[in-house]
Amino acid sequence: MQKDDPQNAPETKSAGETSEAPRPSPVRPVRLHAGSKFRFDCHRGVPCFNACCKNIDITLLPYDIARLKRRAGMTSARWVGAYTVPYAMDAHDLPGLKLATKPGTAECVFLTEDGCGVYDDRPSACRYYALGAMGVRRTASAEVEDMYFVVKEPHCKGHDEPRTTTVAQYRKEQGLEQYDRMNREWRDIILKKRSGGPGVGRPSARSLQLFDMCSYDLDNFRDFIASDGFNEVFDLGADERAALAEDEDKLLLFACKFLKEVLFGEMRIPRKAGAREKRMARRVKSPTGAPDTSDTR
Repeated sequence: MQKDDPQNAPETKSAGETSEAPRPSPVRPVRLHAGSKFRFDCHRGVPCFNACCKNIDITLLPYDIARLKRRAGMTSARWVGAYTVPYAMDAHDLPGLKLATKPGTAECVFLTEDGCGVYDDRPSACRYYALGAMGVRRTASAEVEDMYFVVKEPHCKGHDEPRTTTVAQYRKEQGLEQYDRMNREWRDIILKKRSGGPGVGRPSARSLQLFDMCSYDLDNFRDFIASDGFNEVFDLGADERAALAEDEDKLLLFACKFLKEVLFGEMRIPRKAGAREKRMARRVKSPTGAPDTSDTR
């Protein structure tokens, strides 16, 4: 199974390989576009059916977690604690999450005898396989382009199936249009941080905490933006507050907007007049410097 980093760039490891042994890349170095055709099919009749689920290394994206925790009827924090493994996405310890495996194996925690136990809400990486996708920003351009490519692992017999489809058709069949729409803003944040070099710098401890909450804990983020401290600073209308309280998809997109303020200082959310002065006055009265809920840096 492909390893889906925030740009869905795959890295795979076949069963039996060691880290010392060189291995061929499973990525075919051909850039595809939406109309490009490729040969692949996956169904119960394929000899390797579910084999990829027994050797996973899947990075979860925010919308993956939102869908799966809703399916389980759990809070974000409980679901993340039960079904993920944390890892650092970069040298600044930007927090990432991988899908957990069954104890002592590389097998997906949700794999059953009948196949995927969460198929309707499976993560983006599972939906894309055997395609890979990544965001690419050209030099001197602010636009992020979507790039696709084929991932061809030795064990996968789906590439021998006669069916040919286009990238656009495959994405639609796999329900990826909604997943990509919900994850694109977050993906672009990660890409901007990676490509920003020294200009972005190391986020503060507080910023890393906020990144973790915005990305992986929508329940806590909902409470955060409902707090007095947040609403003392940010000017949200009553209708917008109600929509964010009721609609988690809108809440996730708003969390990405907030993250752009946290990491890059982009003023994306309207502020109330005099909010900065009030916050500074409170800091003067509280010399300990303990951060309040309105702190974003």
